[in-house]
Amino acid sequence: MKEQNHSQPLSATKRLPPWLRQPLKNTEQVLALKKSLKARHLHTVCQSAGCPNIAECFKRPTAAFMILGDRCTRHCRFCGVDKGNPDPLDPDEPRRVAEMASILELKHVVITSVTRDDLDDGGAAHFNRTIRAIRRQLPGASIEALIPDFRGDQDCLDTVMSAGPDVLNHNVETVPRLYAEVRPEADFTRSLAVLHYVYSTYPGTMVKSGIMTGLGEQEDELRYVFRALLDAGCSALTIGQYLSPSRHHYPVKKYVHPDRFKEYHNDASAMGFQWVSAGPNVRSSYHADDMVTTRKGVTK
Repeated sequence: MKEQNHSQPLSATKRLPPWLRQPLKNTEQVLALKKSLKARHLHTVCQSAGCPNIAECFKRPTAAFMILGDRCTRHCRFCGVDKGNPDPLDPDEPRRVAEMASILELKHVVITSVTRDDLDDGGAAHFNRTIRAIRRQLPGASIEALIPDFRGDQDCLDTVMSAGPDVLNHNVETVPRLYAEVRPEADFTRSLAVLHYVYSTYPGTMVKSGIMTGLGEQEDELRYVFRALLDAGCSALTIGQYLSPSRHHYPVKKYVHPDRFKEYHNDASAMGFQWVSAGPNVRSSYHADDMVTTRKGVTK
């Protein structure tokens, strides 16, 4: 990576830099999708985490369904999802997710969740049931499971993987040095072990991860994470700008310029990743359908 000044320190501006400003686009199509999700009591990480791409993705339409409720048992300082005591599992949720995915005629379905450390299996069986319900409704669709770490429990990973997701995604989020500040209940080494277990045990599954910039990481730390993810078996990577959900969350340390993201993309690709999505507004499931299309060698 070239050591150039492609970042804008937070102290240099009180407003978002121009490349991060997006107008609200609550079109009729977007509002209709939000209404349909609400009517089926479904959650999306797009809404719960305040994703900046929600208008674009809902218009396509694509969505990352968030199962296991909308309250997380962990207290990551970067995340806008609500924290607290979760509600009991909804046994009908897998059916409703599959129904919504079918209505939207999705070709690639992303399933993610809050972390449920209160459950013995962390919600792994619920992931399994949801993936299988989608398979019945949309047998031709590819499915991406964006999972928590399940505390590193391999039995939980086997439960999810036995449903046959095409992509297993688990985000490391930031560099190891910042874990204590940013996501104190997680562990970088454990996350790498999760990814490597799936890679080594379930050949043919695309293994994917993601990391944010702007939390105070250094360039050499990013390079270390890229290499560690490759060594763990990751072939797909997302790199995006961290945006603090509120003044009570972890503060943004810098805004990374789009030119730097192009360098990240080129560097990660040169290192060996098969698919890389890097940009200020990139999030873990952003254009995930393009990733699967690229992997299959299909040209749009």
